[in-house]
Amino acid sequence: MGFVAASSRRAAIALAAFAATAALLFFGNGLTPHWPLMWLAPVPVLLFALESPAWQGALVAAGAWLVGCLNLWSYLRGGGAPAIAWFVPCGTAAVVFAAAVLLTRAFARQGAVWSAWVALPAVWVTFEFVRNLLWPHGSGASVAYSQLNFLPFLQWASVAGPWGMGFVLMLFPTGLALGFHLWGRVRKQALGVVGATLGVAATVLIFGAVRLQMSQPGPEVRVGLAASDANGHLQVARPGAATERLFGEYAQSAQELIRHGAQVVVLPENLGVVVDPDVARADALFQAIADRGGAVLVVGMTHAASRSMQHNEARIYAPGVAVRSYDKEHLLPPFENTYTPARRRRC
Repeated sequence: MGFVAASSRRAAIALAAFAATAALLFFGNGLTPHWPLMWLAPVPVLLFALESPAWQGALVAAGAWLVGCLNLWSYLRGGGAPAIAWFVPCGTAAVVFAAAVLLTRAFARQGAVWSAWVALPAVWVTFEFVRNLLWPHGSGASVAYSQLNFLPFLQWASVAGPWGMGFVLMLFPTGLALGFHLWGRVRKQALGVVGATLGVAATVLIFGAVRLQMSQPGPEVRVGLAASDANGHLQVARPGAATERLFGEYAQSAQELIRHGAQVVVLPENLGVVVDPDVARADALFQAIADRGGAVLVVGMTHAASRSMQHNEARIYAPGVAVRSYDKEHLLPPFENTYTPARRRRC
């Protein structure tokens, strides 16, 4: 009876750790993250792994990360991506996270507390950096992007890029978990780890707060953004009348932004499809606005040069300057597989 009770208690703790980390990841990361949650997300599974057999810690850690990654499922599947487009990157990240948790556990159990402290962030940032080199999305899936609304912390990217942000973001929960784990055993070490953790976080945030208060060199440029979902999620207006009508609506929005002081106006990517014979009309519309308002316009469109070749293009309209364009080089599979990547820059 005692064995059954202990097993049930262990299973309940595992489930609680799994659910807590999965929920924190789900809401703290992804497309609409609540940034404070990511600072705590790894804590539950770390605490469980430090007190449990290795295989249980690995299973709970990998499962929690994979379930937390479900916040991207509807986005990918809604855009037409196959299920494997979610499973491969999220599954890989889950395995790496579990391995990093196990390495932290191994160092902690050997008494190498400071090695345990940096194990998870070091493994994770190495993984993100290598992934950045190997896949077409670059740093796009970095946990650093969960912190875009946390401006003092975001300033750390000016020093160490997303890798430095990811390191601190993983170091903080690791330090808290180790401090809690060591508190009843070696309280002095626990205080040291927690103190160092808070010290690193405080230093980074103080740096960011000071940097935000500093005046930046050079002129200020007021940028206006016009965006609407009236055309539908991930829908591109068809060539001809639909695109011309949409361009006209956005042209009015651009003029309004310029009247309110915008010096640069940015319109969304891939507003509509423009075939070669219609490019001149689009250029005339937006160039006139740039000339009259004295502002720069950046307009995204699908430029269909032929039936077999279309580019994800940004066209740039500046006062008194010939139109320039940039065709996207690094396309996002599978959503942009229909586009031809640029071979050279034309700006």
